Parts: sequence; C-alpha cells; structure tokens
Amino acid sequence: MNARLHRCGEHAVLVELGRLEEVVALYDALAADTPPGIVDLVPAARTLLVRFEPPARHAEVESAVLAVRPAGGRRVTTEEVVIPVVYDGDDLADVARLTGLTEREVVAAHTGTVWTVAFCGFAPGFGYLIGGDPRLAVPRRTESRVRVPTGAVALAGEFSGVYPRESPGGWQLIGRTETVVWDIAADPPALLRPGVRVRFAEALP
Repeated sequence: MNARLHRCGEHAVLVELGRLEEVVALYDALAADTPPGIVDLVPAARTLLVRFEPPARHAEVESAVLAVRPAGGRRVTTEEVVIPVVYDGDDLADVARLTGLTEREVVAAHTGTVWTVAFCGFAPGFGYLIGGDPRLAVPRRTESRVRVPTGAVALAGEFSGVYPRESPGGWQLIGRTETVVWDIAADPPALLRPGVRVRFAEALP
C-alpha cells in the first residue's frame, strides 16, 4: 500500500491513496478490525479520513494504519438493500447509444449485478456505487441540469447513484425510485453507507 499520511487537526489523519480500490480495501480492513481509539472512517475517491479520540495519538494511529495489509475483494458488511426503479430516465436512450446496448439491455445490466457503496459525497445521503456492469461506464452529460428530481437513478463514469433530494446534477438519468435514501429522522439517516450492497430491481411505472 503506497499511502501518504497527513495530520488533520488534533484528532484525525488523512490517508491519501492512488486509487479508489485501495481506499475501499483499506476502509474494509480498518472497519473489520478497528485499532484502539479510532472512532470514524470517512472514505472518498482517493482518501480515507481516520478520526480518533484520546488517549490515542497521531503517531499511534499512523502506525496502525501503515501496519494494515488490506485484502482486496472483501466487504465489511453483509447489509444489502433492494431499490426498485422505474427505468424511464431522460437519458436512457443516450446511455444506450453511448454503450452500444439497447435500452432493455441497459436495464438488464443495471439490475443484473450487485453494486456497493464506495463512499458518500456531493450531498447528504448520496452514495457512489461501484461494482456494476463495466459496459455501463458512461461520461457525465456535457451540460449539467439545473434540477434533478429526488430519487433520480443515474450513471456517470464507473458509478451509479440515487439523488437524495432535488439538486443540480450532471449524471446520466436512467430511472427513478420512491426509495428514501436520506432521512434525517432515521437512524442512521443515510440508507446508502460505505460498504452497503445495493441491488436494483425493475419496477412498474
């Protein structure tokens, strides 16, 4: 593991890695066997923020992180959610054209594999899902929309995601769901958290 460590304030270490796969593997390893003092792990596309509480210190946490030997390919949690989707998104035809698939093949590919939340960002409750059919890798739209509706299901790059609330967005919209992925009154508020596995299932309009 080729990592650069940066001290963030009094109680955190930022681990900078080269690839998302390394972030996921390190997150898995630390979540499965958390060293003493570490209280939170926040993954991103190329970094992992490790928060700790005293009596743990920066040097101890840094040593513990560097001692980890991640084993790729395993997930911490067995939690899995099923998200029903109506596949009538405004960009479904464009995704079919970009991938060389038919619209029905796009739906089959999106529902045919188990996705996993790699990290969260952009908006509260927005999970970046990886592990889908590689044929679905498509670029972002050339122009972002001013309003993407709550529950829109989308693709961009290697990722899929569900918009937790109405917001601007540049991902390719392939469908919509009624599943609530962010609820401040819930515990935890986010349905899609790092490590959670996601199956998409086609629903009738």
